[in-house]
Amino acid sequence: MGAQVSRIIDEYPVWLAFCGSVLLSLIAVMGTATVARDAALYLDIAQQVSEHGPKVAWATFDWPWFSFLLAGTHLVLHLPLELSAYLWCGLFFAGTSALMVDCVRQRSAHATRWACLVVLAMPAVNSFRNDIIRECGFWFFCTLALWLALRWQDRGGWLRAALIHLAVVAAALFRLEALLLIPALALWQLPNLWSSTRRMRFVQFSVLPVIGMVLVLVSGVLMSARVMLYLDMIAPHSVLASFQMLCDQFANSMITKYSQDEAGRIIFFGILATMTITFVKLMGPFAVPFILRRNWGVLGDYWRDYQPFAWTALLYLVVLVLFFLKLQFMNTRYMSFLNLLFVPVLAMGLAAFVREFPRWSKWLIAVALLVMLSNVISTGAGKTHYIEAGRWMAAHVERDAPTYFEDGRISYYAGRGYALPVLTREEAMSAVHAGDYRYFLIDAKGDEPWLKEWLVAHKLRVIEHFANRKGATVLVIGP
Repeated sequence: MGAQVSRIIDEYPVWLAFCGSVLLSLIAVMGTATVARDAALYLDIAQQVSEHGPKVAWATFDWPWFSFLLAGTHLVLHLPLELSAYLWCGLFFAGTSALMVDCVRQRSAHATRWACLVVLAMPAVNSFRNDIIRECGFWFFCTLALWLALRWQDRGGWLRAALIHLAVVAAALFRLEALLLIPALALWQLPNLWSSTRRMRFVQFSVLPVIGMVLVLVSGVLMSARVMLYLDMIAPHSVLASFQMLCDQFANSMITKYSQDEAGRIIFFGILATMTITFVKLMGPFAVPFILRRNWGVLGDYWRDYQPFAWTALLYLVVLVLFFLKLQFMNTRYMSFLNLLFVPVLAMGLAAFVREFPRWSKWLIAVALLVMLSNVISTGAGKTHYIEAGRWMAAHVERDAPTYFEDGRISYYAGRGYALPVLTREEAMSAVHAGDYRYFLIDAKGDEPWLKEWLVAHKLRVIEHFANRKGATVLVIGP
């Protein structure tokens, strides 16, 4: 039986990755009670587009292409928006897994089966299988562009070069930072410019980006809010200003002058250390082979055989540092793409570890399979109280009644669309703003002393409360 399974894995690794990914996504979605905040926003915009046309989307969100995809699918196939979203995300996950495994199969055939395990079990990417997020399309089309780049490297051709850029543009419609693939792949191809025999390859790759940039400048697309935000983020003066502000804030919190003088160095290397720790954490059990220093040699193979991946990872690391400096936080969703680019490294490292320690490898594979399941099976309490509170609002409160929702998903389930947070709970319930609302739906316990005092002061009461099985509670407050 074991030999038969092994033969199937070796003969059909790409299809196994695709089908395994679909199955994992199905398990994850079946265990999901409520959509996340971002998902509620995308679905609400898609609903508005379906009812009122595409122009309404730009008033809510400045990069609504994912919502356009969901709205178009809904209009053509007449599927519910939430189901359409889960189908697209599941297909994007499956496509990403299959393409990544095929990339490893092309360059490192001995590590193909391990790439299949890595891409399905690594916590990065896989822990988001129950979410409706733009990153799914971003990951898929970026991986498609890199897969096309490897094929173009072997075969050449104007059409294959054009398809690479089309995939990058498609990825940018989900997340604009996908455009970094253009300079990354240009750096990969730059040595060909100095070779008389391979100069045409550089020309094939460069013509479309040059034409595209001219068209963008002429059309004025660069003036959109999202593009301007990204340009500001990478502008040297903006980067230096953000870094200096961080240094000043950190230095002011230190006691000694010597420490204050080192604030910049501490912050810079602290950012790199934080990102490294998150990167290793998102690798999961596949970080184990790299405890042995000799397995680090696969990085040389990575640079030799997967240069498009390596250049993209290097530039994406720069983007992450700039993001950290500008916004002063790091989201694991953003880090996950960096881990995805290192799947070939993890697969080759795992293959080397299995060859050297076959007995220990069985335990490592067993742990990886458990991690694979833990990524998609949640034992926590779902936020069912948000759904119940939303449905109660829809049934008992007039639609135009001014209401404060601490979590916009309650408004989404009440049929009012996703309520973008404008005020914090403290601000909304303060003396300045409390009179603006007739109802308040907040995450709180009904017996909290501060709330009792507030209810008496404002002559309001707890009308209803909804709790999940772990006791998290939503209160409906009104007259």
